[in-house]
Amino acid sequence: MSRIRTTHVGSLPRTDQLLAANEAKTQLARDEFEMVLQEAVDEVVKKQQDIGLDIVNEGEYGHVTTGKVDYGSWWAYSFTRLGGIEVRDEARWESEKPVRSTPGNPQLTSFPDRRDWTKFKDAYADPTAGITVGKLPDKNPVVTGPITYVGGEEAAFDIALLKHAMDRYDIADGFLAAVAPGSAARVKNEYYDSEAEYMYACADALREEYRAIVDAGLILQLDDPSLAEAWDQINPEPSIEDYRSFLQLRIDTLNHALEGIDPARVRIHLCWGSWHGPHTTDIELKHIVDKVLEINADQISFEAANVRHAHEWKVWRDIDLPEHKILVPGVVSHSTNVVEHPELVAERIEKFAGIVGPERVIASTDCGLGGRIHRDIAWAKLESLVEGARLASS
Repeated sequence: MSRIRTTHVGSLPRTDQLLAANEAKTQLARDEFEMVLQEAVDEVVKKQQDIGLDIVNEGEYGHVTTGKVDYGSWWAYSFTRLGGIEVRDEARWESEKPVRSTPGNPQLTSFPDRRDWTKFKDAYADPTAGITVGKLPDKNPVVTGPITYVGGEEAAFDIALLKHAMDRYDIADGFLAAVAPGSAARVKNEYYDSEAEYMYACADALREEYRAIVDAGLILQLDDPSLAEAWDQINPEPSIEDYRSFLQLRIDTLNHALEGIDPARVRIHLCWGSWHGPHTTDIELKHIVDKVLEINADQISFEAANVRHAHEWKVWRDIDLPEHKILVPGVVSHSTNVVEHPELVAERIEKFAGIVGPERVIASTDCGLGGRIHRDIAWAKLESLVEGARLASS
């Protein structure tokens, strides 16, 4: 290992042409849309290569968005890949009554009832405060029948998009993102008798997508905000013990979905949510890090540049990290328009490399950049990421 490798979390900015094609998808012939999408993927992969990123992806372009700001495509893409889900026209969050948790039984509340939103109610309501949360969903996905996997063709197309670009530009390492069962199961359930039954059904279905990605020679990235972000979405605040029990089901179902898959080909991504807000109600990493390490994934991707969590690099000094585990810390953030200086990026990388060794660190972003910050800023951050890794390596 002569240098520290680099990657990112997944979503990258869409071009105006791709956004227009996504908007007009139902009016375009299938081959016409696929040609536009392949050209866009080739372009975004080449741009990653030109910047110097080591482990690239297709920008999550297969997870269709229609707007420059989109906080939910990482999850919403699964609505069409899981059978048993009916997408209704009424706005979900307007039709639901807030869920209240009780001791020993933590429950996810409705989306607008986050504790951070309540604590800073006036700031969230003030358009001049600079808080960005993305628009609330205007569709209501509901589980009305048994969960099955019907996304084989779409997953194969995502894989083909990336492999085509990697072959074209002679790139060795790539990854594709897929939603974890615990996060996929946040769709409203009107069919299963228990949360566990529902979540294991999601795990059985999504395993097909996971295996397809790994069998194609790619790294599987599992997006699972339910591990950390869900803490803020349980109201009132639960005990740490209750929350850790809440996490266990999500970890068990994820490991169930990963049965037979080599952990060396898997990256787990946890984050505290992508919205640009105060985040004072986030759970601390130290309370959940041991649970995250139970997941059968050798690469651990997490926010480490976010100013609410940047100090938590010290948590890893107290962890007896298994030798096969690799840290993938975010060293540039999606939550600020300020482009991190390469020397600051290098300092952040060096903190982790000093704990586990440079060969066990892959420098990354906090979360997806596409749909969260302007494209020019996003690409400047990735350039700074790569330059910072070069400085840290030297």
